[in-house]
This record gives sequence, C-alpha cells and structure tokens, in this order.
Amino acid sequence: MDLVQRNGFYPPPPGASEILGVEVSGIVESVGKNVTKFKVGDAVFGLMGGGGYAEYAVMDEGLAMPKPDNLTFEQASAIPETWFTAYQALFFVLGFKSGEDILIHAGASGVGIAAIQLAKQAGANRIFVTAGSDEKTKFCESLGATRGINYKTEDWASVIAQETSNKGVNCIIDFVGKNYFEKNLATLSIDGRMVILAFLSGPVLDGVNIGPILRKRLRIEGSALRSRSLEYQTRLRDAIYENVIQNHFAKSSDTFKLFIDKEFDWKDIVEAHRTMESNQTMGKLVVKVTE
Repeated sequence: MDLVQRNGFYPPPPGASEILGVEVSGIVESVGKNVTKFKVGDAVFGLMGGGGYAEYAVMDEGLAMPKPDNLTFEQASAIPETWFTAYQALFFVLGFKSGEDILIHAGASGVGIAAIQLAKQAGANRIFVTAGSDEKTKFCESLGATRGINYKTEDWASVIAQETSNKGVNCIIDFVGKNYFEKNLATLSIDGRMVILAFLSGPVLDGVNIGPILRKRLRIEGSALRSRSLEYQTRLRDAIYENVIQNHFAKSSDTFKLFIDKEFDWKDIVEAHRTMESNQTMGKLVVKVTE
C-alpha cells in the first residue's frame, strides 16, 4: 500500500492524512474527551487511515487494541494491516468455510502469510499458493500451504487443474489483476468466489473471455479496507481481537506466527522502501521511530 500511495496511485480516503503509514504501535500520550477504552500510558497497537510515519499518530479508539504483554512493539505493529486484510478477505468477503479449497496469490507477502494460517485454522481442505521462488514456496508450505507453486517455473493454473481433477478451487485471493484474471476464472470451481485486493500487473483487461463468470456462477469482488466505514473497520477489529489476538497471539499459541523480515530505523525509510520494491522479502518490514 505504501509503495502504491507513494507513486500516486492510491490516494488516501477523504479526511485521512496524506502521510504514509496505516499501522502503528506505541504508548498513549493523550486521549480525546470522549475516549473511554484507553488512558495515558497504555500500550496499544492498531489501524489508522494514514499518518503512521511519524513520532506521534492519531488513532480512533475503535481501531486501537491493547498490546499483549508477550508481544514486543515491533511484533504488534506487524499485525494490523496484514491480518485485518487477510481476515476480512477470507471471512467477511469470501465467506470461506471449512473443507473448501483456496488459492492465495503472493503467498509469502504479509497478507499471504496471514491468510495461509487463517485458512488452515479454519479447516481448509487444500491451500494452494503462488510465490516467486522455491524458497518462498517452501516457506509457505511450512506455514500450512498444501502446495506452493513457483510462478516463474510452473504454470500454476495447470498444476491446480491437475491436482483438483479439473474441479478448481472454491476461493481465490488475488493481488495481481490483469495478468492472472483469465487464469483465475478458469481456476475457480462452480460457484467459486474471488476477492481482488490489488492489481500489481494493472487493472485494464483486453480481450478477456468473461463467459466463465456466467457459466460457473462466479462471484468476484474487489475490496479495499482503508476506504471502509469506521463502523465496518471496528466490527472487523472486534472479530480479530477476539479470534486472533486474545485466543492466539496473547497466549503465545503456535497456531498463528508473526514473521518480520527486517527492521529499520525510521531514518532509513528510503532503504526500507527499496527493500519492499525488491520483492525479495518474506513477511513484514518494520520501521522503528527513534530519537
């Protein structure tokens, strides 16, 4: 998100800060007169509309969460955007159910890592993922993916067709857009559902056969969490805090794991962005605000 916004393709929603950064952790320095859930000195983390690249950030109390004592501030800051997005995609948009098959593109991304673990915990039958190296596909399989597919050396659509006896998968989480769209349609099963979270290869399609959408009764939905209403995001926050944070992360459960690829001092933010652009990371990049 930060890269896309920085390049001018993802403007913040009306009323949100134009400063980059939508997830932070830290200590409450002051509270508004109507705030009842938190007080000065509380350790919190959460989601915000923008303004995270700063020494001081403003967060709605409906999106803030108490930081579990067993998590560092760095670990806590790596949760909100990726886990909110993955949870929303799976359960709020796709309505993913136990026993279903799913394809998760960009499996080694922050959202992909969260989605693999959430789908496994929810009782997925088979979890297929795509990634750009054998190292990344093996990493995804270590998280619970049934089959990691290196899209640079394998035709992922053919692999899935073979392994599902041409039935396809029930659900797809896609970040790629244009280059994968037609193959995604072919890979979805009857009554399949797909959520599009980004369009890394572009949003404009030419000469695509959309017949499978009608023939297979497919449902395709785009989803951008940042532009959702505060009521929606608060409802999502409540579900994640109970089902993910309190039941797992706060208990040091082995069910869900956090992966931070690298930490940067905020004075090295340019290097952090270059690392993101390299597409070589597995997990989150965290930026620490120092004196």
